[in-house]
Formats: sequence, structure tokens, C-alpha cells
Amino acid sequence: MTQVENQTQNHELPITSTTATTTKPKSKKLTLIPLIFLIYFEVAGGPYGEEPAVQAAGPLLALLGFLIFPFIWSVPEALITAELSTAFPGDGGFVIWAHQAFGPFLGSMMGSWKFLSGVINVAAFPVLCIDYLEKVIPALESGWPRNLAIMLSTCALSFLNYTGLAIVGYAAVLLGIVSLSPFVLMSLISIPKIQPHRWLSLGQKGVKKDWNLFFNTLFWNLNFWDNVSTLAGEVDKPHKTFPKALLVAVIFTCLAYLIPLLAVIGAVSVDQSQWESGFHATAAEIIAGKWLKYWIEVGAVLSAIGLFEAQLSSCAYQLLGMADLGSLPKFFGSRSKWFDTPWVGILLSTLITLGVSYMNFTDIISSANFLYSLGMLLEFASFLWLRRKLPLLNRPFRVPMRLPGLVIMCLIPSGFLVLIMAIATKTVYLVSGLMTLGAIGWYFLMKLFKSKNVFKFNNGGEE
Repeated sequence: MTQVENQTQNHELPITSTTATTTKPKSKKLTLIPLIFLIYFEVAGGPYGEEPAVQAAGPLLALLGFLIFPFIWSVPEALITAELSTAFPGDGGFVIWAHQAFGPFLGSMMGSWKFLSGVINVAAFPVLCIDYLEKVIPALESGWPRNLAIMLSTCALSFLNYTGLAIVGYAAVLLGIVSLSPFVLMSLISIPKIQPHRWLSLGQKGVKKDWNLFFNTLFWNLNFWDNVSTLAGEVDKPHKTFPKALLVAVIFTCLAYLIPLLAVIGAVSVDQSQWESGFHATAAEIIAGKWLKYWIEVGAVLSAIGLFEAQLSSCAYQLLGMADLGSLPKFFGSRSKWFDTPWVGILLSTLITLGVSYMNFTDIISSANFLYSLGMLLEFASFLWLRRKLPLLNRPFRVPMRLPGLVIMCLIPSGFLVLIMAIATKTVYLVSGLMTLGAIGWYFLMKLFKSKNVFKFNNGGEE
């Protein structure tokens, strides 16, 4: 195919929000450093929550897990995100990819699965903030003071999101530096106390390995690399910025997990059962004193705020991208006159977050994770099919492998997703099945509204 024909083929692809966003001069684009920290908060937000890997399988396997797992899960997901975000640099990310690969129905299903899983996860972070604050303010433990605090914190954090993605990006930089600094100090102070032989321990004798806890801990601490793709239309020079940001974020995130884990395992000798979530704060007190413990606890609150902001942004811009594609009514793409942010998406995501925050949602979150796994399987399939369907598509960043190699690269994490789904409970299967049926019904409801002209739709989703 000639260069002219190639350009013609690219021009005929449906255009999403890329065009709209580039014509808005007041919109401040995300640059490299804020994007790195937004990706970091989409995925990790700090080494909080890595401790159960040691409890589940012992020090050596925990260290190997956080060293090896990024290569079989994080790197493939980041590479796919880099290629498809630069090929389709519009808000909506993975929804656009599934839509281009398999059509509007599976594009809509991808949007429903990922949105539900994302917005339910967002609801956990204000609750986490209050859980830490109640140690200082006992009145927040229960009742109306707790409920009011959750509502006010959610609304305040959502308003920060409303003020603009550039502001959220620079806030993520500040939150990242402050929340990671106590771990840097702890790691440095622990150096004289480290005994390297502790790194080689397979765990205490008589303690049974909990593989379910081990793999789930690795999975949820190194996941969600693709969430930032929903912000692609807001990134300055995405064809250059995205690959660099993802590369730096992968290295930065893995080091942020490994270094504190090496320090604490090497410097602290405790019963393996004590390695629960939050043990890093206890270890900080053992290594340096209560002042560092309190700093890490404050860092946990700041990390939760960063996670909330990054993931709420992804949910809101995903809805904007789906409106651009025609999967949702046009008003879902409405932007604020003052800040150019998708205020409808932010408002809807916040309302759902508030509703879920007051529920006992262990099974619901497990179901959301199940839906996320379904979305990831569709994402891998979309990536491979687009390579086959549009081999000459302009890809500013291209994973340097041919199709057979890409299939192998995707099969390994896909096998892990199937394993996670296979060990789910009956309740999770039931709730996930009902949510999926609801997503199918939503697609046909939107199709009915479009045919009856109930709401205005963009024509980006038309075949």
C-alpha cells in the first residue's frame, strides 16, 4: 500500500475526542511529569498494601513476586497502553480500542465493565482516609459523624478533580513526593540493621502458603496501567509523552515497591503473621521511632487522596470518550465552562461513589474486580485484532514484535486473569453476571434512545 493510501485509511477511521480537545485553546494539556505521577497513582500510590505478600508466601517469594510479576503483567499492559493510546489518542482509551476492533456493542460492554469496576474502587479511598483519621478523632469511628465525614471528603476531593486535570496532575506530583518520602527515610535508616540472609527465607516452618492471597496482592498492587488511556485526549504530544511516561512510571512503581520491602524484611524480624496491610507503619516505629510511624500513616491518607483523584479522572473522561463515540448521549461529554473538565462524568461518578461508600461492599468489590478481568481479556483481544485488522495503521509507538510474539505476550497475563476469575465465589459470579446483563440491557436501551431521538448522540459510533 502506498503512503497516500495509508493516510487515506487512517483518515477514514472514526474520529473521537482528539479533534474536539485540540480545538479548545483554554484546555491545559498534561505534560510528562504530571502524567508519570497520575499513572503512578492509577496503579500504586505507594508501597501501602504490599505487606500481605510476605504473610502469604514468605520473604523470598514476596521479593521475587514484586521483581518478576511486573515483567509478565505490568510491562505487557503498559506496552499495549502505549501503542494503542498513541494510535487512538482520544478520551475513552480502551473503549475506543474495543470499538475499533469489534464494533459498538463490545465497545459499550468494555465501557460498562471498566466504569463499574473503576468507580466502585474509587469509593474505597475516602473510606480509607476516614479509617486513618478515626485513630486521631475517635468520633469518626461510626454513626453520623463518620457518614458526614465520608460525604464531605468525597465532595471535597471531587471538587478538586473538577478544577482541572492539570491541577490534579501537579497535585499528584506533590502527593507522590510527600507520601513516598517517609519510605525513603526508612530505607536509608534501616541500612545498618539489614541482615541479607532474611531476604532468602521461604517463611516460617509450619506456616501454610496462601497462594490466593499472594497472587491477589501482586495483581492489585501492579494493575490498572491502562486506566490512564482514558485521558489520552488531554495529553500534550501523546505520541511522544505516553511511551516515556509509561516507561518511567513502570520503573518508578516497581522500585517504590521493592526498596521498602527489601529494607523492612532485612531490618525487622517479626512473626510472619504480623505482615498485614499497614505493617510498614509498625516497622517504621521499630526502625526509627513513632515519628516515622505517624509520617507513614499521614502518607497513607495522602496516597488515598492521590488514588481517588487519578481514578476519578479516568472514570469521568471515560464517559466523555463514550459520548464522543456515540455510545452515550451527547450531554455526557459536557465540559465545564470554567475548567473545561467533564462535569457530568465527575458528578455521576461522585454520586455512585457516595452510594457505594456506605455499603458493606466486599463481594461487590470482588465482583468489580471480576468485571475488570473481563474487560482486560477483551482489551488483549482488541490489541491483537487491531494488529491484524489494521496492520498499516499509523502507530507512533509500536511494540517491537510480530503477531505470534504478541499472542504469547498476551497469553501469559490472560492465563492469570482466567485463574483469578476461576477462584471467585458463587456470590461474585452472581453479582458479576447481573452487572453484565445490566450492561447488555444498557447498550440496547441507548440504541433505542438513539433510534427514537430521545437524546442527542454524536455519530462517532455509527458504522
